[in-house]
Amino acid sequence: MENPYSRVWAPIDLDAMEFNMQSMRDRIPEKTKMAGVIKTDAYGHGAVPAARTIDRFASFFCVASGEEALNLRLHGITKPILILGPYPGKDYGPLVEKEIRPTVFTMEQALGVSDAAVRLGITAPVHIALDTGMHRIGMAPTEENADLVKQISELPGIRIEGLFTHLYRADEKDLTTAREQVKKYHAFVKYLADRGIFPEVRHVSNSAGIMELLGTDYDMVRCGITLYGIYPSDEVDREKLAIRPVMSLKATVTYVKEIRPGDEVSYGGTFKAERTMRVATIPVGYGDGYPRLLSGKGYVLINGKKAPILGRVCMDQFMADVTGIPEAKAGSIATLLGKDGGSEITVEELSALCGRFPYEFVCDIGRRVPRVYYRNGEIIGTKDWFGDLYDM
Repeated sequence: MENPYSRVWAPIDLDAMEFNMQSMRDRIPEKTKMAGVIKTDAYGHGAVPAARTIDRFASFFCVASGEEALNLRLHGITKPILILGPYPGKDYGPLVEKEIRPTVFTMEQALGVSDAAVRLGITAPVHIALDTGMHRIGMAPTEENADLVKQISELPGIRIEGLFTHLYRADEKDLTTAREQVKKYHAFVKYLADRGIFPEVRHVSNSAGIMELLGTDYDMVRCGITLYGIYPSDEVDREKLAIRPVMSLKATVTYVKEIRPGDEVSYGGTFKAERTMRVATIPVGYGDGYPRLLSGKGYVLINGKKAPILGRVCMDQFMADVTGIPEAKAGSIATLLGKDGGSEITVEELSALCGRFPYEFVCDIGRRVPRVYYRNGEIIGTKDWFGDLYDM
């Protein structure tokens, strides 16, 4: 299969994704299950290909919404799926019917699940969210809330399958807060045990937790950003976990021209040439999720050489200095993210240049950028949205 795209495309290295999962598997106890976090379309990489790639490692998949979960079921993903956030609305029927696990931490939510389960004649597994300090979602780890979980467990059609919390500062050098969270979680587990409740899927550890071995001795860990070859922060010790970047970003140069001293480039004329220069036009912009904040700061690679961005990034195009790359011409391949020869542009580097967050960078690469999936250096599939029809 050949790459059918010429304007811009995002190569997705599925071998790297599998390597990252194996690397995490090797770090945690053998008994500990793994969940693949594939919310936000697998952080922009493609949830369905990600789920299929890591299927042999994953006991669960985690998403952020009911729609994401149902789309995985539509694609034949049969393993347990957990929605990590609250489900808006009161009709849990579509989730319960497809054996999708809702997150529950209020009686109102539990009653909604129970009603749907009784109506469908199904016992619905749920996961209880525990707030150990982040104050985003979940119940506080008190004995009163352990009583609430007991009441939830007694509702018809409900089974307490899981209990989880989220480590919100495990990616820092000072792990005091994260360790306190684990202690609070452990105390709540004991409160539940005192009430005869023993969730079989207890999970605390996220990507940073896996690196620091925080909460990895519970039943499951959640493999998130490190699945995609991105470290949780600059503060983590990268020697603890070997991972490989999964996403690249490539584009084809559409035009190369010569400009003279005094000529301006792009909106606002923020760049003015002081000498004769060769300038390449690259057909990518913030409409594709490539940040405008890289204007005058970022660079691309052409034939392994740096080509600095000149002036402002437009919605659909930007310009780069190829004066020092005489072989650059229309049709040359520009690497916006990833490797080119012996050079590499990392997502961490680009994010630092434009003041954004690496997670955000890959999530924001837009629908207009086709994903091209590789195995063993060969294209095995593609995904674009150019043929989608509106239902209206």
